[in-house]
Amino acid sequence: MFIELDCPASVRKQLGKLFAESLKVTVPSEPDVVPLIDACVAKNGVKHADYQCNNAMSLFAKIKGKQTEFKNPRSLGEGIMKNLPPSEMIESCSVAGPGFVNIVLSKKWIAQSVQQVLTDGIDSWAPRLPVKRVMVDFSSPNIAKEMHVGHLRSTIIGDTLARMLEYCKAESLIRRNHIGDWGTQFGMLIAFLFEKFPNPEEVKESDIGDLQAFYKASKLRFDSDPDFKLNAQQSVVKLQGGDPKYLTAWQQICEISRTEFNKVYQRLGVHLEEMAESFFNPLIPPTLEKLEKLGLIEDSEGARVIFVEGVDIPLIAVKRDGGFNYFTTDLASLWYRLNVEKLDWNIYVTDVGQAQHFDMLFKAFKRAGWLPKDSNEYPKCTHVGFGLVLGDDGKRFRTRSSEVVRLVDLLDEAKRRCKVALLERDNAKEWTEKEIEKTSEAIGYGAVKYADLKINRLTNYTFNFDQMLNDKGNTAVYLLYAHARICSIIRKSGKDIEELKKNGNLVLDHEDERTLGLHLLQFTEVFVESCANLLPNVLCEYLYNLSEIFTKKFYSNCQVVGSPEETSRLLLCEATLVVMRHCFYLLGIEPVYKL
Repeated sequence: MFIELDCPASVRKQLGKLFAESLKVTVPSEPDVVPLIDACVAKNGVKHADYQCNNAMSLFAKIKGKQTEFKNPRSLGEGIMKNLPPSEMIESCSVAGPGFVNIVLSKKWIAQSVQQVLTDGIDSWAPRLPVKRVMVDFSSPNIAKEMHVGHLRSTIIGDTLARMLEYCKAESLIRRNHIGDWGTQFGMLIAFLFEKFPNPEEVKESDIGDLQAFYKASKLRFDSDPDFKLNAQQSVVKLQGGDPKYLTAWQQICEISRTEFNKVYQRLGVHLEEMAESFFNPLIPPTLEKLEKLGLIEDSEGARVIFVEGVDIPLIAVKRDGGFNYFTTDLASLWYRLNVEKLDWNIYVTDVGQAQHFDMLFKAFKRAGWLPKDSNEYPKCTHVGFGLVLGDDGKRFRTRSSEVVRLVDLLDEAKRRCKVALLERDNAKEWTEKEIEKTSEAIGYGAVKYADLKINRLTNYTFNFDQMLNDKGNTAVYLLYAHARICSIIRKSGKDIEELKKNGNLVLDHEDERTLGLHLLQFTEVFVESCANLLPNVLCEYLYNLSEIFTKKFYSNCQVVGSPEETSRLLLCEATLVVMRHCFYLLGIEPVYKL
């Protein structure tokens, strides 16, 4: 767990308060016992309770041998149950095995709590962060290079984590794009630009064309032509010296790349605040000077390095040739984030291959006294790693010609396939072109996102269009269809749902109504688990289970329109939509309202 969230609306939290009172009375000699409350999971399709308090066994081991009225864990469990304060949320309790206290919630209380979210909105369920200023550093592509599937994962995962933390009411949430816009490669690019276009100020984006091809052509010249290589190296010096002509050329190249990046961000609905590497360049010398004064930087084989605990190799702060590197920039940027931006929590979303880099960066800051030794104290830094995107062959996802796949092309292909499927539907003629476009985008882009987010981010995943666009199983397509089906039920009723919210009452008399209502209430504790561990897949699993419960239990066994329970069941449908839409929002997926 990376962070502890306070969530008063959580069922577990509310039960924890009740059991805390009981534990104080039952075992007054142990005042600091934390209630151990867990949701019950069905075994072989049978579930005997909703929640369970599991303190008895561990607590009995503490008090055994002392003066106590309890002879074994079971009797202690019975004492805990007996001393529970009265509460309208609990219908019944029982003790099972060696002292497990089983809790069945009141269906009336569940119904009232679900109806409350229709009145107060899902923000009333939001947990609270223990910090005020948070930054999520994600996406971070390099100028003049195509965004590849690694950037796709960072962008999708980072955006979802930012949305989750925003829901927790962070006072300030920064979505940082640390673009790679500085380095020796720009000398090569500028030299090639000047060679092709002697008057660079007249060059248009269309003249350069494909920037990736431009980069490859310049790299080929750099590797094969010594004169060009020397020219490129001199261009770097002029750029870093602030020569206006070279700065203008650099800015042109950067703008062309940004245009390409924005095509991806626009399709994904992602918003970022750029603070590129070049911004931190002036901060590098003073940051290194501070580390020098603290005695952290030392000479090693001609380079200037920093050693950190638990790692044999040092961090290279200054290369042998006096140049700076990726790590040097990260030193300066993290110093700025801690001392100027005053961030409480810095989250870096990159592939797992960079885990050691960030571990060493954070350790260097702890050694300097710029971060607390205890990783649970603030300010703190967290690296959120993710695995590779693989093709069907089990290797890194690439085109047949072994080229990196352009993200814009990949996203457009997902949309195209969805559009074809929509046009093949029987009711396709009833749709406008705008509806077809919007729906194919929502499903196509949503499918790509969900396929990534539904697996544990630390594992690799196989990119497969057929699987992610399947309308059966744990896919965005299935979830969006389920959402559209619920919208259709409400439309067919012809009822004003806002009027029903004001005057109707939610009742959960049928077993499947109660199951659905309880699962809706459990959104809060699942979200807390997902956010505290920075694992979006936990939220995806909840959303899939919600769709399954609605479709295969409630929808199959509880008639809505035209039934005596119509008003109550329409309210339950609306509550399901509220929670589903919020899950979609957190995952960056646009809901579909009809199919």
